[in-house]
Amino acid sequence: MGALDDEGLKREIGTWGLVSNSINIIIGAGIFILPVIMAERLGTGSIWAYVVCGSLMMLIMLCFAEVGTKIIRTGGAYSYIEEAFGKYTGFITANIFIFGAAVMANAAVANGLADTLSYFFPVFKMTMVRILLFALIFGGLAYSNVKGVRNAIFIVKFNTIAKLTPLLFIALFGLFFIAPSNLAATNVSSVPDLGEMSLILIFAFVGAETALNVSGEIKNPRKTIPGAILLSVMIVVILYILIQITVQGTLGQSITEFRDAPLAETARRMIGPAGATIVIIGASFSMFGNLSGMVLNMPRVLFAAARDKVIPSSALARVHPEFRTPHVSIICYALLGFVFASVGEFRQLALLSSASYLLIYLGVVLSVIKFRFKGKGEQGTYKIPGGYLVPSLSAIVIIWLLSNIPINELGAMVIFVTILTFLYFIIEFAGKKWPF
Repeated sequence: MGALDDEGLKREIGTWGLVSNSINIIIGAGIFILPVIMAERLGTGSIWAYVVCGSLMMLIMLCFAEVGTKIIRTGGAYSYIEEAFGKYTGFITANIFIFGAAVMANAAVANGLADTLSYFFPVFKMTMVRILLFALIFGGLAYSNVKGVRNAIFIVKFNTIAKLTPLLFIALFGLFFIAPSNLAATNVSSVPDLGEMSLILIFAFVGAETALNVSGEIKNPRKTIPGAILLSVMIVVILYILIQITVQGTLGQSITEFRDAPLAETARRMIGPAGATIVIIGASFSMFGNLSGMVLNMPRVLFAAARDKVIPSSALARVHPEFRTPHVSIICYALLGFVFASVGEFRQLALLSSASYLLIYLGVVLSVIKFRFKGKGEQGTYKIPGGYLVPSLSAIVIIWLLSNIPINELGAMVIFVTILTFLYFIIEFAGKKWPF
């Protein structure tokens, strides 16, 4: 049995559990359509774009690794930012994390899963059947997570293996089907194209930081977190590069004809119709895995915010007396996911997710700088070599990426933060707790 920490949670997640959790969240539905988007805009230069963006993501994850070994409480990025900058920023971060970056994305992924299943079973195009599917998904994931983090991590590990199997098959064996002429140098990309594609690619890598939301349940976090978080990102970078090379090298100029399923077409050319079926099944596992990872990790943000009284609800900070899990937060988050998935994708609100992640990243990077300036740290914590170089460079990169976000999306984010600010001060000045 894992040891209890001062939050009342069990530390049962080891290195490979954290690596699986991280990879499971990073690899969602995007990689199954991303190769055609990159090839269309950047040509063979898309391969180098993966290298560049993967390297930039490693810089950001180094910042997460450093601050993640200093603040080992449940909550991940929320806890880091709240500890560094106070209750107001914690409130903003928690709400952006939950509503801007998670729930809306979950709704889209759940609907994407239903759309994928409808390829085999047209009944999933019916509204009531889809709602029943969403109830089973979110209800089942909530149940398994409440029963214990060990059960949840088992599901995450299984989904990680299931989604990686077809991807590794394409990445490794697909190299034998490449036509070298399809990888010949093409046009030089413009700066605006590179900026826009970098923004898209960065979000193909987001998710590793979400895995740190369960920091309060990680064994020996100061040793486990740096190695696991960097290893997971490195694995994904290599996998993405191999997939881009294989798909682009196999399909060539015809890649744009398979905009909805370039990986499925690649697998079909490799081993016939069965290959396409395997990839589509893998995509379904990938989307379900993404949902299982989010239901494991995101309720910990609600729990941590309630624990710190940033969200004025004592119920969300409760820990189940038997299973030692934040059961109320898990159930509330799963319920939100079900409701938003059932109502629709909320595409306009889903646009906030990209800017949300960047703002959270920026907050974490700045927290590294502040903790260093204040000399906050303990013996045995991880420290990025090079002084302030990595966090400063990370901040510059994030600001550059934010500058590539469409003005409408940035405007929506400003409105969202403004509303949250008013809500925060109303709660503070009222001095009242929520009635639950």
